[in-house]
Amino acid sequence: MQKLTKNVTLRQKLLMSSFVLLALFAKDCIAGRQEKEILAPAVQTAMQQAINDSREPKLIFPTKAEGDAWLTEMMRRLEKRVPDEFMRRRLLTMVQYEASRAGLDPQMVLGLIQVESGFKKYAISSVGAKGLMQVMPFWVKQIGNENHNLFDEATSLRFGCTILRHYLNIEKGDLYRALGRYNGSLGKPEYPNLVLGAWRKNWSWP
Repeated sequence: MQKLTKNVTLRQKLLMSSFVLLALFAKDCIAGRQEKEILAPAVQTAMQQAINDSREPKLIFPTKAEGDAWLTEMMRRLEKRVPDEFMRRRLLTMVQYEASRAGLDPQMVLGLIQVESGFKKYAISSVGAKGLMQVMPFWVKQIGNENHNLFDEATSLRFGCTILRHYLNIEKGDLYRALGRYNGSLGKPEYPNLVLGAWRKNWSWP
């Protein structure tokens, strides 16, 4: 009986720890909700192709010197949030690559990640959005496949940048409205202002 009681107590402690961890992951997330929509076949195909591009991420700059200067400065700025040098370099390379290939400003994407997840790869929002860029799981079914894990940094960045590009296309280049769609709060100023503020304050680049 005593052994059974200990097992139950241990189970309760483990369950409580799981809830605490989930709360910590979700604490810094913006509780928005990307809305599921019916995609036109051509749009869905284009997004699927973007998601399944398997090229290795690399910095995209006119010259190597410009890329090195950018990486050095962003490494410095991100150090407190991502202390491990290798992971920081890898993450910045992926952000710059995925943003650039989607036609987005990498500095804006860094601001979005800061607001959405605080650079926590296992972040989960109160409405179920996951990963660095807080992507709603329904997108995996719409434009991805069962092997796509939204807690993987590269996958989250690929999905997030592709989705934001899609919203920018819908809004004819209006970033403010596209960010509202990304957060599921179109027409409300709070979220776009947070992203634009983080971009200008922490990640602006000449």
